[in-house]
Amino acid sequence: MNVKNCHIITLPVFPDGDDGKLTFAEGLRTIPFEIKRVYYIYDLEKPDAIRGKHAHKKLEQAIFCVNGSYTIGLDDGHNKEELFIDKPNKGVYLGTGLWHTMTNFSKDCVLLVMASDYYYESDYIRDYDQFLKFINSK
Repeated sequence: MNVKNCHIITLPVFPDGDDGKLTFAEGLRTIPFEIKRVYYIYDLEKPDAIRGKHAHKKLEQAIFCVNGSYTIGLDDGHNKEELFIDKPNKGVYLGTGLWHTMTNFSKDCVLLVMASDYYYESDYIRDYDQFLKFINSK
């Protein structure tokens, strides 16, 4: 991966024959931070929807597509990359100062997000030019 401050997370899978599979996530073990907030995104009815379009100053996140598929765009201010995600045990760790967008959602897509902190609007950078200034000030 060329983009800094992110990586793929692979959660363990325990198959149980016809009884399905079990996958789990644990804060500070399989997820590289303490989990303080969990939310999910679903019922994405517009095929051309674009979610995300922001970065965080301090928040870390792990995003999993527990059903369906989507594409995540990653931008560290210098490098850009897109990843197609379609496995429920494969996720993306998003560190601080990382612009991200989510697109190409399948109709059955469900995204599960684990966050390192509670919701604070002041942590969001929602303007791309402000994001670049933030990155270059580091």
